[in-house]
Amino acid sequence: MLSIPTNLLNCTQTPHSGYHWDGSNRRFFEGWYYRVTIPEIRQTIAFMYSIEDPQGNQPYSGGAAQILGINDEYLCRTFPDVNKFWASRDILGLGHWGKTNLQVSPLYLIPSEFTQHISEGYQATATLNQGIITDPATGNYCQWEYTIKPIYGWGNQNSFQQSTAGWLSFSQIFEPGWQILMAHGLASGWIDWHGKIYNFTNAPAYAEKNWGGAFPQKWFWLNCNSFINQPDLALTAGGGKRGVLWWMESVAMIGIHYQGKFYEFVPWNSEVKWQIQPWGRWQMQAKNLNYEVTLTGTTQLPGTPLRAPTNNGLTFCCRDTMQGELNLELREVNGSKSQVILNASSNLCGLEIGGGDWDNYWQSQ
Repeated sequence: MLSIPTNLLNCTQTPHSGYHWDGSNRRFFEGWYYRVTIPEIRQTIAFMYSIEDPQGNQPYSGGAAQILGINDEYLCRTFPDVNKFWASRDILGLGHWGKTNLQVSPLYLIPSEFTQHISEGYQATATLNQGIITDPATGNYCQWEYTIKPIYGWGNQNSFQQSTAGWLSFSQIFEPGWQILMAHGLASGWIDWHGKIYNFTNAPAYAEKNWGGAFPQKWFWLNCNSFINQPDLALTAGGGKRGVLWWMESVAMIGIHYQGKFYEFVPWNSEVKWQIQPWGRWQMQAKNLNYEVTLTGTTQLPGTPLRAPTNNGLTFCCRDTMQGELNLELREVNGSKSQVILNASSNLCGLEIGGGDWDNYWQSQ
């Protein structure tokens, strides 16, 4: 039994918070994404954890921790031993040990014990993100420890939380699965990036995950919960081309949390359109019976290549910046009339494209 504190069960938990591997030998990956934004210095640091083919002894078996750090700089460490990975099936909790002086099976440690015994590795829950990794070639390193207070999961505040991809994400029909674990939270702690320590209190934080035995061919993503003069606003939007049984399907969604309410634009309740450049410009529009939204994300920055799970293991196949520009307009629809509820902008938006076939811009059909 994993010794995760029981108070973690009391936070805003979404479906799919637990680990999905069923113990079989089929091709499988699961990935987790944690992010904290420090608006005062206009920086975001994102942590990406993954495990592939956890049964072991497969060509791509192993785990990794990647960090997109200060000024979109990149740091990565692999953890080949799948037996040093642990995750909870019931709640959000996972970790991977690299270098340690402990001779026990991996499990959740109280933060002070983790610091004492784990010289390389990480652990993360709904209320904690902690770890240390070093690039042996350069000596660059990152060490981090911060607590998280969840504000929004994925749904209306103080009500039942939703599955991001709907009921289909409960089966293998629709892969990979995708779940926003925490659309918005507040993080307090510190991150030591290459010897410079960044302290923060109640900084905007975010978490999501994906999992499955199939890999998306192509995708895009926009994410922001640090808006100018809008502290209670969070956006996650994205789309992809992924397998449904024997065909490929292109789908996209937009989710907005604002002043306690969840505005959801998904294929089963809205018309969602997109126009995504190979890099530099992301445009989305969505409309349902009650609301409509327009998003425009842009960047002049080159972006940073990141690794993602593929049929050929963890490879560089996506590009990100955490310093994108974003404009968001949300309107309430009443018959033929619409009224603006919200106009918001940010210069700390996460923007991503991934997969193949980005020679031309991608427009929804």
